[in-house]
Amino acid sequence: MSQLSPPKFIYFDLGNVLLHFSHPRMCQQMAHLWSIDPKQMWAVAFESDVMERHESGKLDGPAVFELLCQRFGSRPDYDEFSLAASHIFTLNVSMMPILGHLSHAGYRLGLLSNINDLHWQFICHSHYALIPSVFDVLALSFEIGAVNPSPHIFESAAQLAGVAPDEIFYTDDIAGHIAGAKQVGFDAVQYTSTPELVEELRKRGIEINY
Repeated sequence: MSQLSPPKFIYFDLGNVLLHFSHPRMCQQMAHLWSIDPKQMWAVAFESDVMERHESGKLDGPAVFELLCQRFGSRPDYDEFSLAASHIFTLNVSMMPILGHLSHAGYRLGLLSNINDLHWQFICHSHYALIPSVFDVLALSFEIGAVNPSPHIFESAAQLAGVAPDEIFYTDDIAGHIAGAKQVGFDAVQYTSTPELVEELRKRGIEINY
């Protein structure tokens, strides 16, 4: 096994690395509030730029709610909307021991993720609230103002971590995000499974009992 340089900082993506999620479930739950077909909700959210604007911070939760109210002609309860939009996550249990080991061993950890304000507030105030507490740095797209794979989000993440890009290890489930990170200089590996990620960390001198 070839040995690579150990990273000074480790960034994790959130969605489908630490927490699985379902956009179809989100659209189904939101569509129920407006009594429309989930396909109509999907078209507004994902066949336009609404979700990208939401995750880049150009539209916050209340702005998205107003957009949907105008589009579909009724006004459900905002808190019900927020829950319907956000109650879409399940824990990737296999990753929790990895985070625990790395944190206990003193590695500096960060979260680098495309995420909107509604989802982030849900995570921070639900039974997933321990996840944010593990990380030294939070590089979140809606706060930075750019989404993966824009170079700006990776450059900002390196600045937040206080290390050079080539001193950062990053894992994400989307190949295009990995390519974007590598272009900025990150040591980036696509997440496919937890055992494979552990092997990649071992190649960089990080021993994990798994």
